[in-house]
Amino acid sequence: MSVAPLATEVVIVPIALSTFLAIDFGLKRTGVAVGNRLMRSAQSVGTVKAEGDARFALIEKHLKEWQPDAIVIGVPYHPDGVAHENTTRAKKFGRQLHGRFSLPVFEVDERYSTTEALASGARDADAASACIILEQFLRSLP
Repeated sequence: MSVAPLATEVVIVPIALSTFLAIDFGLKRTGVAVGNRLMRSAQSVGTVKAEGDARFALIEKHLKEWQPDAIVIGVPYHPDGVAHENTTRAKKFGRQLHGRFSLPVFEVDERYSTTEALASGARDADAASACIILEQFLRSLP
């Protein structure tokens, strides 16, 4: 599993990876967005409202529809950068996605993505957060 850059880290994302599906992981709702490297933009494609294996089945439908080259998952941290329970859960979910779907998974620090989504008036904060996460990732690419 690959990890997206934090402030001082650089991760090489092969140019062949051009289309990405982003995930804003949540225990009850998981936001989904899709975007590409060329346009460096993303669009929200909805929220998966399921848990356990049902969540994976619904995400698989998005993967089949959009056929991304890789997955980007938002990993939450406390404002000071310290990990917490949901940090561990999101990282585990990323590993599970990689294992189930054999796609590269990149992690993005998603602090404040939900706050930003709500501040922008998003109707579906989870999907909008996934979009914000993906656009942040795309901006980090050379």
